[in-house]
Amino acid sequence: MILDILRKNDAEVIRHDERLIITSVPNEKLEEVAKELFSANCYYATGVGVDERGMSQGFAIYHIFNSENEGKYIVIKTFARNLTIPSITPVIEGANWAEREAMDMIGIKFDGHPEPERLILPDDWPEGLHPLRKDFPYNKRPPSIKPKSRVKKKDPNTIEVPVGPYHPALHEPESFELYIKGEEIVEAKYKGFHVHRGMEKLAESRMTINQIPFLAERICGICGFTHSCAYCQAVEDAAKIDVPERALYIRTLLLEIERIHSHLLWFGVVFHLLGFESGFMHTWRIREDFMNLAEILTGNRKTYGMNLIGGVRRAIDESKKRKVMRIVEGSKRDTVEIFDNVMGMRELLNRMENVGVLPKKEARGIGVVGPTARGSGIDTDVRIDHPYAAYGELEFKVPVYKTGDVLSRVLVRYEEVLESFWIIEQVLDQLPQGDIINENYKIPEFAIGLGATEAPRGEDVHFLITERENKVYRWHPRAPTYNNLPALPIMLVGEKLADAPVIIGSIDPCFSCTDHVSIIDAERGKILWKGPLNEGVRTWGG
Repeated sequence: MILDILRKNDAEVIRHDERLIITSVPNEKLEEVAKELFSANCYYATGVGVDERGMSQGFAIYHIFNSENEGKYIVIKTFARNLTIPSITPVIEGANWAEREAMDMIGIKFDGHPEPERLILPDDWPEGLHPLRKDFPYNKRPPSIKPKSRVKKKDPNTIEVPVGPYHPALHEPESFELYIKGEEIVEAKYKGFHVHRGMEKLAESRMTINQIPFLAERICGICGFTHSCAYCQAVEDAAKIDVPERALYIRTLLLEIERIHSHLLWFGVVFHLLGFESGFMHTWRIREDFMNLAEILTGNRKTYGMNLIGGVRRAIDESKKRKVMRIVEGSKRDTVEIFDNVMGMRELLNRMENVGVLPKKEARGIGVVGPTARGSGIDTDVRIDHPYAAYGELEFKVPVYKTGDVLSRVLVRYEEVLESFWIIEQVLDQLPQGDIINENYKIPEFAIGLGATEAPRGEDVHFLITERENKVYRWHPRAPTYNNLPALPIMLVGEKLADAPVIIGSIDPCFSCTDHVSIIDAERGKILWKGPLNEGVRTWGG
């Protein structure tokens, strides 16, 4: 069905295999192709702007769709004519941010875009400078310009309540503008990208393909391992590298340990926001066992450093397997006991039921992912839809709830933790012998690769184009919060101001892994931030 849509719209199929379709679509057919793919249950994953002048071409956008029905990702490439490409945002709302990011970082214009405003670059950034163009030096410090004044229309019957960029309810610098009448939120706006770190530029300018897994793991201070897996999978996809089965099982084990500790951290934060401090302390007590377990297996509580292209760095012996099982068995009992108590506390349930509702139709249009999507009735999970690591050999359920409220997102994560315990038990029981890395490979030039994982917060997508001399030409990681944040205004409008923190927290936002360039004080010409996430910025609850 997908190929039929592409062929009838004059698309050129560049690659077609069991997991990926890459195609080039004429400008005039782009909107129609996007509309038909969306109607065929292909949701929008992300878009990547690329300066391909170094490949003797021009400027292009790669729109990436996820087909759950056919178990494939579809990459739609379109070249810019006079730096202009038709916008698909009018037909797919979820493309809004991706196109605006390409405007800022690459300088592509999107004809017909309904909101052609800056997304990432600050207001005092000079016009015509686009950081991810190949001729923009990674250490360039542009001069400041006087930002354009913005006149806000104010409704005299509403009060503006700014939440952020620094606020006790937010553990990272992000900004929400809430407009209220009485106690009710009548409008909500989000402004992010205050913590840009230059990761894409750094990777493309100064690092080798084999160094980037360690950079990718620092995209997020909580779920970094899943980012390094997605990056490695993208390279392995581009270079057709076979990863040893034992390494795939080890990756799966660590991914599920990371999922458990991430979800338990989130539960603690939500309980804290609801005033249930004993629940906060108990969930973090259980989480501590998994942090210690990660250290036993990898040498680090976080930022494991285990992934390499073609496999992993360390094996797991029998004594470590026994320690894992002992911790999992005890933690499962404690987790069930805590949630049996929580579900019997009406005062907590009242703060979550029918609060922050995200209907399925709106969720699908925006392209939300992970527990946020599954809490709104969307049955999506990369582990099932596009099996990677050892997930294709394992059995587990994907919990889905239809009410779309805070409670549904809590229940999805609770059941996922129980399923993660079961996945770990299967991995340890089936862990094969053999090699843990394949180092016999060559990286082709200008090959496209795509890696996707189901992070605790949802789908991670890493897109890359290789280059000669063991370098990447283009690398773009898309974290799940990037897709989930645009849904927050829908969840907030109509709710009470007092519920805003738990509604925002219910998507488990990681603002900093959504941001990935540098902050520059243009007035003084000083780089304020260029480094790993957790050297100065605390992640949400982390």
